[in-house]
Amino acid sequence: MGGEQSLALPPEKGPHRVGCADVMVGHTQQGLFFRLFYPCVPRDGAERPLWIPRYEYCSGLADFSGHSRRWCAPLLSIAIGSCRVPLSWKAPFKPCSSGYPLIIFSHGLGAFRTVYSSICMQMASWGFVVAALEHRDSSAAMTYFCTAEAVREQWIPHQQVPQGQKEFYFRNSQVHHRANECARALRLFRDISSGKSIPNVLPQGFDLSVLKDSIDLAKAAIMGHSFGGVTAVLALVKEPGFRCAVALDAWMFPLENVLYPEVPKPVLFINTEKFQTPESVAKMKRLSSRNSQTKIITVLGSVHQSQTDFAFLTGKLINRVFNARGTLDPYKCLDITSQAALAFLQRHLGIARPGCAAPALLPSQHLQQLSSQPFDRSAWRFRLKLELVVAGATKRLLKSLHN
Repeated sequence: MGGEQSLALPPEKGPHRVGCADVMVGHTQQGLFFRLFYPCVPRDGAERPLWIPRYEYCSGLADFSGHSRRWCAPLLSIAIGSCRVPLSWKAPFKPCSSGYPLIIFSHGLGAFRTVYSSICMQMASWGFVVAALEHRDSSAAMTYFCTAEAVREQWIPHQQVPQGQKEFYFRNSQVHHRANECARALRLFRDISSGKSIPNVLPQGFDLSVLKDSIDLAKAAIMGHSFGGVTAVLALVKEPGFRCAVALDAWMFPLENVLYPEVPKPVLFINTEKFQTPESVAKMKRLSSRNSQTKIITVLGSVHQSQTDFAFLTGKLINRVFNARGTLDPYKCLDITSQAALAFLQRHLGIARPGCAAPALLPSQHLQQLSSQPFDRSAWRFRLKLELVVAGATKRLLKSLHN
């Protein structure tokens, strides 16, 4: 799909090597489609998957960015179409008699199942099975399903807010669709783990039966970025099987106010410095004021795309197009994000075993924790860039997330 470019994702930090595979269940739009990241048995010469799965996704990115797909899609294909993810494609699944904890991951607006490979592979390397959904509510840049008739592909393009319709009502409908998909994904893994035969309808698809008895469904979490972050919050309301949520730079706008008192489980909000608005943070604080286990932290020097793989694309042109980098090094941002998420998940999922051991603590100068006190709009408006310089501040924060 183009000349050789670099997607400089860091290697796995945890004790497990990571494999991945695509899974599609069902022959209609009501089915599920996701990329599965899992601890694997290493093998030499394993194929590395393309980061952009198909040319059609370049067309979707062009549409979402507001550029003509006639010229933008070919340029994207040339620039990033040959980038590969440093994972083993369809590598043998590494069995676990006690069961791996499960994360369902929800992507952001205009993204798709591979855009968060960096964070998903890090979580899998620490002993999680991660299912990165590709939503079919028209919020993905592009997606598709395979019909039963000769496995014909039916594509679902990204849809902008229809003219004349209020954005809240359009996005609210989408977020409910997405949260329902997350709930269905958890139910799917219940069926798989119990031994029910679930066919993967993709040609030469990954055999889901190998997951039988290897997932601990009592330790299931929901995670997402941006639109996926608020999807994760709503999924806690819809599916009691999710024990907690990690929301990366959540876009809180689409969630109706009446649902905030109904969020029953703890949420970790990991925000970037440049994306959130006072209104959005105030909504997060409504949740943290009701649940002392809900935490809000901000990664200083980061931008909205810092929590996606776009931050690891080399080349000034691509980074300028996607506004992917802040002042904080993307590798450090990934470390901060994954370590904070791990500490939170270990606490609330009750994980205490070598396969999910806590990683090193975070550099305190890049982290800010927000209190649950009522939001001070004037303080936000005139806020200078804050840094935690008190010795041990981050250590205490991670300890509070983990203990």
